[in-house]
Amino acid sequence: MGNHFKIVVRDFQFYYGPVMALKGLNLSIRSNQIFAVLGPARSGKTTFLKSLNRLADLIYGTNHKGQMFIDGQEIYGENVSLPELRRRVGMVFDLPTALPLSIFENVAYGPRLKGIRDKKRLEEMVTASLQAAVLWDEVKDRLHSSALRLSGGQQQRLCIARMLALEPEILMLDEPCSGLDPISTASIEKSLMSLKEKYTILLVPHNIQQASRVADRVGFFLGGELIEEGPSEEIFTRPKMKKTEDYVSGRFG
Repeated sequence: MGNHFKIVVRDFQFYYGPVMALKGLNLSIRSNQIFAVLGPARSGKTTFLKSLNRLADLIYGTNHKGQMFIDGQEIYGENVSLPELRRRVGMVFDLPTALPLSIFENVAYGPRLKGIRDKKRLEEMVTASLQAAVLWDEVKDRLHSSALRLSGGQQQRLCIARMLALEPEILMLDEPCSGLDPISTASIEKSLMSLKEKYTILLVPHNIQQASRVADRVGFFLGGELIEEGPSEEIFTRPKMKKTEDYVSGRFG
């Protein structure tokens, strides 16, 4: 386990216009862990993820108070490069969006944008990314066929591979299994378990069972507040807060 706090959030508030979407968040997340962000709809989960790579900045009228650090660097600081931040903090959304290109070109897209032209180097990066996303064995014989022919579960793992090719440090997945069957879901969970050896992973899980299967630690969000945070097993078996207990036992949400 990495003992290093990769992400530190201090008194962080986030506003959409006058509406406070995150209320004074304090949280530290270690490297090489899967941190699950739990909570009902509109509890601030996606806003929290998008504030970590500053995608939420793209919405007109947003602002924040407080601080967020990645490896000790204030990500809302003056001299932060947003393209670099968004490369380091990769995000995969719930609906996979494969590009209308071959499987190979989907994964090579990011490295090519970064100016990598060497064929052998691109092949190595594509192979390594597809292996890390636990997709290689299923597609290695048809790398040059259209990615749009892949199943939903394969397209979702392709999106993970495409993000990995950018060499991020933090992976954020917002309900990556929402439309998927149990077998595809199991493949993605298996890839997450192997990916945490190299990355720090933030996951908005598809459901509570998924969080209990894969997460090391869990944060329970409600109404823009972090109600409770702790080791997964503790949150699911003996939460400290009544609201957490109600949520994990299925009484609301």
